[in-house]
Amino acid sequence: MAAHPHETSRRRPGRRLRIWCAGLLFAGVSAVVGCRLADTDGVTPVPQLLAFLPWLLVPTGLGLVLTLLGRWWFGAVWGLAVLGLLAWFIEPYGKDPEPAGTVVADVRVLTSNVEFGRGTPALVPVIRREKPDLVFVAECELSCQARLRRDVGADYPYRQAVAAAGSKGSVVLSKYRLTGTRGVRGTMGMPGATADVRGHAVRLQLAHPMPPLPRRVALWHRELGRLRAFAAADARTPTILAGDFNATQDHAAFRRILDTGLYDAARLAGSDRTPSWPARTTPALGAQIDHVLVTRHFSAAHARFLPVAGSDHRALVVELTLHVRENDPGRP
Repeated sequence: MAAHPHETSRRRPGRRLRIWCAGLLFAGVSAVVGCRLADTDGVTPVPQLLAFLPWLLVPTGLGLVLTLLGRWWFGAVWGLAVLGLLAWFIEPYGKDPEPAGTVVADVRVLTSNVEFGRGTPALVPVIRREKPDLVFVAECELSCQARLRRDVGADYPYRQAVAAAGSKGSVVLSKYRLTGTRGVRGTMGMPGATADVRGHAVRLQLAHPMPPLPRRVALWHRELGRLRAFAAADARTPTILAGDFNATQDHAAFRRILDTGLYDAARLAGSDRTPSWPARTTPALGAQIDHVLVTRHFSAAHARFLPVAGSDHRALVVELTLHVRENDPGRP
């Protein structure tokens, strides 16, 4: 029995609405995925959305439901193509290294952004419990640095710091002897050092570039570019580059750092998509912007993300093993 003409006319506006809504969802997601495909971070709001790329599966799925309800077959093909690209990009980026040579040391690394020092009281017991060999602390302002010196200074006789207020202060704590370096220039402090790990030089660098805020994307790119230059300057010496990168593997500027020959320790340990920020919604929702990057000289066995009360970031602890070949650089 044919549908009444008035019933058909009532259905058409609903179908058009579903198609329009699906098209808008697919268009928005396609703009972000297109930038990912083109290996660019684009302009605001693309860099901000790229940080949450896996969560774009939600609007894509909703769009597919609307296309089926609206019987929009071109839209279904469009949505499936976007869904396939998202699934492809969610896979871990890069290859796994194959460390070779003599095992020199097991090195436990902790990195934490304590949000203007507010997380310092909670970080101290984490450090005491986890007993890392190296600690990278971003946004560790003057009182934070004084608290760490007082409470854990006996366990970490070596340090390299940028002494500053607010988010500009940062510090690297070490059980190994350190020789200070110039670090990397940035709006916020990024100290660097060379550690003597059982007679072998290991380059250390704290990362804390500006976040990709609106009107600050170019600055964010420049500071990530300086970190890339640091990484590319010496590929032969074992290197640990750790901190709050304000970037994920879905940002082209971050991938260019990895392309210098660095590997994300959390990814090597099987935790490549575990979010570290914002702490209030992790692990259900968030982005992994805190990283420990290492050269081919290291293998990684475990990675854990730990809550730090008072901070909007979770701390990251990774278990590394340093492998050294005969022709690798020796004592610092």
